[in-house]
Amino acid sequence: MRSIQGALIVSSFFNIVIGYSKAWGNYTRFCSPVVIVPVVCVVGLGLFERGFPRIGDCVEIGLPMLILLVICQQYLKRIHESAHNILERFALLFCIAIVWAFAAILTVGGAYNNVQEQTKLHCRTDRSFLISSAPWIKIPYPFQWGAPIFRASHVFGMMGAALVSSAESTGTYFVAARLAGATPPPAHVLSRSIGLQGVGMLLDGIFGAAVGTTASVENVGLLGLTQVGSRRVVQISTVFMIFFSIFGKFGAFFASIPLPIFAAIYCVLFGLVAAVGISFIQFTNNNSMRNLYILGLSLFLGISIPQYFNEYTASAGHGPVKSDGRWFNDILNTIFSSPPTVALIVATLLDNTLDAKYTTDDRGLPWWVPFQNRKGDIRNEEFYGLPLRIHEYIPTRFL
Repeated sequence: MRSIQGALIVSSFFNIVIGYSKAWGNYTRFCSPVVIVPVVCVVGLGLFERGFPRIGDCVEIGLPMLILLVICQQYLKRIHESAHNILERFALLFCIAIVWAFAAILTVGGAYNNVQEQTKLHCRTDRSFLISSAPWIKIPYPFQWGAPIFRASHVFGMMGAALVSSAESTGTYFVAARLAGATPPPAHVLSRSIGLQGVGMLLDGIFGAAVGTTASVENVGLLGLTQVGSRRVVQISTVFMIFFSIFGKFGAFFASIPLPIFAAIYCVLFGLVAAVGISFIQFTNNNSMRNLYILGLSLFLGISIPQYFNEYTASAGHGPVKSDGRWFNDILNTIFSSPPTVALIVATLLDNTLDAKYTTDDRGLPWWVPFQNRKGDIRNEEFYGLPLRIHEYIPTRFL
């Protein structure tokens, strides 16, 4: 655990540097809608293993959740105007409560007493005695697992993960902007976001988190599902998350929700994210064989290459890249196991080398370029200004 802390602390500076040095923003200037389409699509589609395969782990809970969510969110809200706003925003909570209660009834009724341990793990609401074993109060504090240990192999592997999270988060930011009705994020906003993500990873390492910080694809899909894009909602949710991290019994109570319920939700949320990626194609020339070639190849390789790397790692115990330099292996195996990162690399390379100079209009650049400058659109400051007048206390070069 302490070696993970050390790796998170060191790799956080990688994100901070590429963010606040504007390096990441300068890289995204090479992107166009042709690049964004496959990247955003695989941000959603690349997580397909978390969807129906996990519903199948406990189909009597996961499948009703999926069907009920679609019916409540899309059909029942159209019955009456007064029900539209309520079900559009709260249908997900209603469905979770209903199916969660159903799972609890099955658990108490003994439906899972004589089944395999794996089925109990996925279906029962009291799996692993989460609530009984969780402490009432536990306040996280810096270096609670001891002094961090810095090992080169872990650090380089985590740096690869930090690069991957930057690529995945970039796609997620574009989805969030699209669903919230904002302009595409300018280059300086993307750089600032990656830098702040690095700050979050630094805090994760200091406070002993097991993983780093990245943008949540689930929450972005939820933004589109509920049509609620207020910053205040995120701020209030942050308070709840801090509360649940300190008062363990409450956090464990919500952690008792069977995973197939979340899998059913993911089927909708990740699918919505992928669909938003497809919508960016409207800003390009859909009849251009060049564009279709780039989109098809980057989409396919973005899913196929990571699948190969993951299957190879599962069978051989190590990734396909196996040289004498373990740090080198960790970085490359991590990068090519990420669908959005592979799609970003392939699409960027092809889009900037295949007749890029003569296909400006086909690539959608006349629509795209103005949004990438700080003052390219008068709405940028409204959408991407920092809240609570934070900008008054931060040097301009970091904004």
